[in-house]
Amino acid sequence: MIGRHHHKTAEDSLNTDRDNPPSPFVQVLQKAVEVRPHEVRALVLSFLYYFLVLSSYYIIRPIRDDFGTAGGLDNLPYMFTATLVVMLIANALFSALVARFTRRRFIPIAYRFLLINLLIFAALLLFIPKEHQVWVGRAFFVWTSVFNLFVVSVFWAFVVDVFDDDQGKRLFGFVSVGGTLGAILGSLITGSLVRAIGAVSLLLISAALLELASQCVRLFPAPQPAATETRKEADRPVGGGMWAGLLHNFSSPYLLGICAYMLLYSLTSTLLYSQQVGIVGAAIPDRLVRTAFFARVDLVVNILTVIAQIFITGRLLKWFGVGLTLALLPLLTIVGFTGLGFVPSLGFLIVFLTLRRAGNFAFARPARENLFTVISREDKYKSNNFIDTVVYRVGDQVGIWTPKALTWLGLSLTGVSFVAAPIGAVWLVVSLWLGRRQSAMADRPVEIKSVPSA
Repeated sequence: MIGRHHHKTAEDSLNTDRDNPPSPFVQVLQKAVEVRPHEVRALVLSFLYYFLVLSSYYIIRPIRDDFGTAGGLDNLPYMFTATLVVMLIANALFSALVARFTRRRFIPIAYRFLLINLLIFAALLLFIPKEHQVWVGRAFFVWTSVFNLFVVSVFWAFVVDVFDDDQGKRLFGFVSVGGTLGAILGSLITGSLVRAIGAVSLLLISAALLELASQCVRLFPAPQPAATETRKEADRPVGGGMWAGLLHNFSSPYLLGICAYMLLYSLTSTLLYSQQVGIVGAAIPDRLVRTAFFARVDLVVNILTVIAQIFITGRLLKWFGVGLTLALLPLLTIVGFTGLGFVPSLGFLIVFLTLRRAGNFAFARPARENLFTVISREDKYKSNNFIDTVVYRVGDQVGIWTPKALTWLGLSLTGVSFVAAPIGAVWLVVSLWLGRRQSAMADRPVEIKSVPSA
């Protein structure tokens, strides 16, 4: 339950905002997002944090995709299975960190561990001859598939811990713009420099950006001094057990619903990825050209995303709510897979892939993170991370082995699309149900919120 301290703090903040006219910077910012002056520092740091995290990932994403395509469609299931195993280990270790340290400590620790891994991969790619790098490439594919979910999940767990439901609806769309701009920068860096400086140098740039992201957590504003109880809540470790994320998900219908949403999203994403590997691998045999192609697709996706986030996302969440905003991506998935079943071409794949990924970043992700603003603080880190990582990779497993099973049954790659479309329909129903549940739970929050202040 939100306590009296929280209400008093919110009222005091609003009174302070009215008594002190906003600076010119805040006035300009308020034209783009409905932010209050006392929220500006937290918003800007969240924006910058997400910018750095996604720019770090998108620098190495095309390298990961190239390794995956070079490995061939037949090897993908085994690499995704290895990814799930590594993700289970990483999730348990992260939960142990969360239980023991405050968020200002465990987030930098987690990011710096990943940074060290990047440096190790850079050294392996630099010193091992290319003809013997096949297992390095497979390991890098698995590691990056853990890295991308983990760094983003940790970011959003932090953000939903410091912003409440109302703030999420107002601010998460703008925060997402920071991530999209970072993704655009990362795609531009790789697309324009990969042939000039090579993969090793790109990994070093990615590591530097990840370190800057960890510094944003250290600089984040503390809860307002008036909220003594809130400050104590934010400055202590989350506590709980290592496997709390798993246990809580199975005991809560609401969290199970989010698990189902993520599972269906991941399943359809992996089915689409298998289509991508088959179609792109046949159409573009040259590896450097493929890496540049993937980077250009990322760039287009992120340009569309940032336009949608600036002009549409906030309005969608405010006017239509979380449920209908969540439902947009499943609806697009139904249409896209049906079309891909009839027209399995590179051109149609690019259109579907681009619109789906842009829709996920612009609409589904901010709406999905609003689902976590109404749960307990422990679940925001542990259950959220478990869903975003382990549940996601379980969906990968089902998705990546499905084409093989369907092939054994005599269906072609095209037939996979007609199987995926009905899955999208189930996903659509789950989205609408979650929207109704989130709205009901938002009216009775479960604990004190950590409202940040400059």
